Amino acid sequence: MGKIRYFSVILFFSFPMILDAQKVMDLEECLRIGLVNNYDLRIIRNEEQISDNNVTLGNAGFLPTIGLSGVYNFRESNSDQFPEENGETLKSRGSTTQTLDAGINLSQPLFEGFKVQTNYKRLHELKTIGELNTRLEVENFIADLAAEYFNYVQQNIRLNNLKYAVQLSEERLRIVEARYQIGSLSRLDFQQAKVDFNADSSLLIQQYEVLNTSRIRLNELMGVENVEQPFVTADTLIYFNADLSKDKLHESMMAENTLLKLVEKDKVLSELDLKTLQSQNYPYLKLNAEYGFTHYDYNSGTIDKQRNWGPTVGLTLGFTIFDGFNRKREQKNTRIAIENRQLAIEKQQLLLQSNFANMWMAYQNNIELVKLEYESLENARINYEIAIDRYKLGDLSGLELREAQNSLLEAGQRLVSAQYRTKLYEISLMQISGQIEEYLQ
Repeated sequence: MGKIRYFSVILFFSFPMILDAQKVMDLEECLRIGLVNNYDLRIIRNEEQISDNNVTLGNAGFLPTIGLSGVYNFRESNSDQFPEENGETLKSRGSTTQTLDAGINLSQPLFEGFKVQTNYKRLHELKTIGELNTRLEVENFIADLAAEYFNYVQQNIRLNNLKYAVQLSEERLRIVEARYQIGSLSRLDFQQAKVDFNADSSLLIQQYEVLNTSRIRLNELMGVENVEQPFVTADTLIYFNADLSKDKLHESMMAENTLLKLVEKDKVLSELDLKTLQSQNYPYLKLNAEYGFTHYDYNSGTIDKQRNWGPTVGLTLGFTIFDGFNRKREQKNTRIAIENRQLAIEKQQLLLQSNFANMWMAYQNNIELVKLEYESLENARINYEIAIDRYKLGDLSGLELREAQNSLLEAGQRLVSAQYRTKLYEISLMQISGQIEEYLQ
């Protein structure tokens, strides 16, 4: 059957939606606008950019740390010197020393048990997780907007159905009023026809509110400044693909589902955490280098000024012999965490398969319901045509006509509900299988 359209018959004839110079937008255009303007997507993209910016050699620890330092000290002192034999005490007052010390220093880890390389891999994995989080947010957005778009279509169809119901009630009221004027019908019949007309009019007014709420929600999802922006959908019917392949969707789900990929990345991070901890099992080697300059000023003694300068280079080699068994404990706990991550992957796979099975069953059932409700609508339409003809001839009571009218309206509403539910399950199947972005094409 391919991609088919199960027509929502609008109770005899289709009412055109109120265009009145309003902008006409299809699903693809709504998605395109929302992908640019939606605030949640803009926030998650900024967070992804942070993850991208963090992937640097310096952040991983490959590059050295270089610093400049400068110190100035001023010292004033007084001293008394006492000889061993009886003699004159030597006194010094107000002796000052000024020291200027400046230098540039470098510190570079040469080996830390592959810790730096592991850090760099971790930064790349965090970048990938940021991309997956953005993808997940985009998928959720597409699913939410597509669902609301077709809800807006559904509410327009319901509006047109209710308009037709009001028209039928108005026609009935006209007939009853004419017969009441000539005395062939009682005032009770006339009053009941007015009550039914007002009831249908009330439902129509309420439907305008429902339609307006859906339109505002769509504008909110698209991130437009004017949430009351009027527009109509290019689609006036709810269509769905009745030929989705269960096997292909299931295969795609196990390979492309974003949530599953995120859970798998959690395990990768835990494995990298273990490698980081295992780096403590190795000795570490660091390079330290410095070039310094020191200047002294004296106002006493035999030396007036003194300057020292030159490089200093050294290596630091170390190894932690005993840390209270903390290293062993941390590595053991991390291995348990890795096992838990694997269990989480298997749990997510099982959950996906369970959700998929439920969605597929509901999708298939609602396709059959659409066919059934379409047939019911046709029968209700024929039934109403017979009823209105008999009513005009006086062979049918107003109560029986009202029942036929309600059956027709309810059949139309059930049909559009079944179509909308089927579309929602189609959207869910496309999302869980990682193919939701096909709605952009």
